[in-house]
Amino acid sequence: MSKIDLGVSAQTALPGRTEAMPIPAAHAVLGAPLAGDFEGMERAVFALGCFWGAERLFWKLEGVVTTAVGYTAGFTRNPSYKEVCSGRTGHTEAVLVIFDPKRISYATLLQSFWQNHDPTQGMRQGNDRGTQYRSGIYTFGEAQAQAAQASCGLYQQELSEAGLGTITSEIAEASEFYYAEDYHQQYLHKNPAGYCGLGGTGVSCPIGLL
Repeated sequence: MSKIDLGVSAQTALPGRTEAMPIPAAHAVLGAPLAGDFEGMERAVFALGCFWGAERLFWKLEGVVTTAVGYTAGFTRNPSYKEVCSGRTGHTEAVLVIFDPKRISYATLLQSFWQNHDPTQGMRQGNDRGTQYRSGIYTFGEAQAQAAQASCGLYQQELSEAGLGTITSEIAEASEFYYAEDYHQQYLHKNPAGYCGLGGTGVSCPIGLL
C-alpha cells in the first residue's frame, strides 16, 4: 500500500515526555504481567480501531498469555490519550498480544484481526474517525512480516470477490509500543457495558493457505 499521510511529522509532532505511563502489575482478566521479557512467548501488535474492544477480542483467544493497549506507529514519546486523539502524535490505538506459539499460531491471530474490523476504511472504523483509528499490523521479524503480507493478499481476494473495497491497513515493522493509561487497560472487563466499536465485514479470512 502507499505511504499514509498522517498530517504530522517527527518535526511537527507533540514532544511528549520521558516518563512511561504507569500500568497495572497484572492483567485484570488473565492475571499475567502486562510488561516483561515473556521468555518462550512471542509478541504481536495490531490496530483495528478503538482499542477497548480490540483488546477483549484477543484476550479471549486460547493461547494468549496477556494483552495490553497502547499507542504505536507515531512520533511522540509516551503520549497521553488526549494527545493521541488530537491527531498530533501520529500514533494509532493498538493492542500488544503476548502469545504461546505452541498453543496458538500467528496465522490465527491474523485471522482474528482481519475478520473483526473493516480494513478498507482508511482513517476510521465506523463512526470513530481520526488517524488513531487506522488499521495496522506491526510485525516482529521476517516470519511475521511475510505472514502478514500473505494474509493481506488472501483477504483482499476474498473482499474483492464479495464486492468490497481495497485494504488500507498499514503493515510495518513494529516500532515503540507506548502503554496507554491504567484506566484503558482491560477497559471492557472493568466496564462491561462500555463502548465496543468492533465490526467486521462478514467475510472470512482463509488462514489454512498461509
